[in-house]
Amino acid sequence: MTDSSVREFKMPDVGEGLTEAEILKWYVQPGDTVTDGQVVCEVETAKAAVELPIPYDGVVRELHFPEGTTVDVGTSIIAVAVGDGAATAAEPVQEAVADTPAAAEAGQPEPEGRQPVLVGYGVSTSSTKRRPRKGAQAPAAPQAPAAAEGPAAAIQAELNGHGPAAPAAPAAPAAPATPAAPAAPAARAAPVAGDRPLAKPPVRKLAKDLGVDLATVVPSGPDGIITREDVHAAVAAEPATPEPEAVPSAPAPALSPAAAPTLYDTARETRIPVKGVRKATAAAMVGSAFTAPHVTEFVTVDVTRTMKLVEELKLDKEYTGLRVNPLLLIAKALLVAIKRNPDINASWDEAAQEIVVKHYVNLGIAAATPRGLIVPNIKDAHAKTLPQLAGSLGELVSTAREGKTSPAAMQGGTVTITNVGVLGVDTGTPILNPGESAILAVGAIKLQPWVHKGKVKPRQVTTLALSFDHRLVDGELGSKVLADVAAVLEQPKRLISWT
Repeated sequence: MTDSSVREFKMPDVGEGLTEAEILKWYVQPGDTVTDGQVVCEVETAKAAVELPIPYDGVVRELHFPEGTTVDVGTSIIAVAVGDGAATAAEPVQEAVADTPAAAEAGQPEPEGRQPVLVGYGVSTSSTKRRPRKGAQAPAAPQAPAAAEGPAAAIQAELNGHGPAAPAAPAAPAAPATPAAPAAPAARAAPVAGDRPLAKPPVRKLAKDLGVDLATVVPSGPDGIITREDVHAAVAAEPATPEPEAVPSAPAPALSPAAAPTLYDTARETRIPVKGVRKATAAAMVGSAFTAPHVTEFVTVDVTRTMKLVEELKLDKEYTGLRVNPLLLIAKALLVAIKRNPDINASWDEAAQEIVVKHYVNLGIAAATPRGLIVPNIKDAHAKTLPQLAGSLGELVSTAREGKTSPAAMQGGTVTITNVGVLGVDTGTPILNPGESAILAVGAIKLQPWVHKGKVKPRQVTTLALSFDHRLVDGELGSKVLADVAAVLEQPKRLISWT
C-alpha cells in the first residue's frame, strides 16, 4: 500500500479560535471500516464535548493518540486507508499499536513540521515533500534519534507533560548554558524565511504568559520550531545566573516557615488535572475579575406572590410538559428590567474604546455539569413569550446535564443568571461572564418573618445580587435594573403593566 492511499484526519477547530482538544473516547479501532460522516471519536475542547465525523471512506490504519491525550488543532489524530489501499490496510494495521502515536514509524506525514497550521477537515499531506527538506538541514543529524521515536510521540509528550518529554527536558536548557548559545538560534533559524520565530499558537501563548521573547529562545523542534520545552528552558535559564550570589547571603530566610517549599502528602491527596471546560473557565474568570471593574449590589425581596404564580402556571394547560419554576419568572423579570433599562445590555470594546449597546438579549444560564461550569445562552430571549421561554430553559438544562451543549450555544451571551439558591446559598458576588456587562445571582427562597401590611408574617423571601462592569454601567443604572427585577418578583402583575 502506498502513502498516497492513506489520508490523515487532523484535529479540527470545533470552536472559535480553540487551539487544542482532549480525546475522550475512540469509537473505532485499527482495521475497522469507516464511511464518510461516521463519528470516530469524541473530544472535549475548552468549551464543550464534541463528536468528530470522519470525512473519508476507507479502513482505519492507525490511531495516533490514545484516549485522554490533549492534541493541538491541526495535528493528525487518525490515519485512514482509502481507495485501492483500503483493501490491503488490514494487515499492516495489526502490527501497529493502537494506543501509541507512531506516525513516523508507519511512514506517515507528520503535521508538526508544517508552518501554516491548517484548521478543519482535510488538508492532504505528502511525506515525499517533507523527507528531503528535513534531511537538508544541517542540525538534522543530532536530531535523528528523536525523529526515530516519532514526531507525533513528541507532540503527545509535550501536551501531556510526561512520557517521552521527560528525558528531553534536560537537553533543552543545556543549549543556552553553553558559550555557543548566541550562535545556535541563528543556525536553527537559517532554513526559515523571515525573522519571525516559528512556534505553534499554544507555544506562543505560553511564552506570552511567562514573559519570554521567542526571538531569544533556542528552537529544538524539527524545521527550527520552538517547543514548550524550549520556552520552559528559557525561563529556567534566567534565574540560574543570580542564584549562586543569593545563596550565601540568604541562610536566614531558608529557616523561615514562609520561605519553606510547599510540602505535599501524596499518600492522602488526589490531584485533578485542570483541562477542557474547567481550564477555560478558570482562565476566563481570572481574566474577567482583573479586567472588568466589578461592582455588586444586593436586595432582599418578598417573592411570595411569585411563588403562588408559579404554582398556578403549573396547572395551566398551556404549560403542560414545560419546566415551570421560580427561575422562569426570574428570567422574565430580568428581561423586563433590561427592556426598561436597555443600556445595561452592552459590552466593552477594548480595542475601539467604545461601549457596544446590544438590541437583543442572549440570556445566559450558568449550569453545573460533570465537566465543570458552563454558561449556555438562550438566543433572542427578549422576543420569546413566557411559554417559549419555559421551553427554551428546559431544553438548555437537559442538554447541559447530558453534556451535549454545543460551542455555539455558549457564544454570544449578553447577560447571565446564576441560581446559587438551588444549593441552599443565600447569595453571592458573581463574576461577570467575559464579554458581558451584568450577571444576576439568585439566592435561596426561604420562609422568613417579614413585615407585610403592617404585621410580621412568614413570607417567601430571597436575596438578589447584581454584579456589573463599572466601566459601562454606573451605580444608578445598575441600581435601577436590580430594583426593577425585585419589583416584578414582588408584584408579578408588573409583567403585564410594564410590557
